[in-house]
Amino acid sequence: MSTPAGFDELIHPATRLSVVALLATTEWAEFAFVRDSLSLSDSALSKQLHTLEDAGYLEVLKEGGGRKRRTKVRLTDRGRAAFEGHVAALRAIVEGAGAPGAESGPAARRPAEAGR
Repeated sequence: MSTPAGFDELIHPATRLSVVALLATTEWAEFAFVRDSLSLSDSALSKQLHTLEDAGYLEVLKEGGGRKRRTKVRLTDRGRAAFEGHVAALRAIVEGAGAPGAESGPAARRPAEAGR
């Protein structure tokens, strides 16, 4: 089976997919909200945000200074399009698994017993 169009290797890892999915539901999100929603450490989230920002998938905005400094993030148009394309590709993979002609049932799950 070939990889469907729109499948995005950058978004696909679970943590980045979770970040992008969360950001797809809002215009801007505060760093702390994303961190707490996904149960990530500051450093783990920072690493993922940096990777997505380098790809042009999100924008990072830092406001204020000192202890009042706030970091907000949002998907760019490119990031939103990549996420939507990736979701469509995942749906195609899932739907293809149940397509006519795809083996199903006990024989597909236990090839060693199929000939008995």
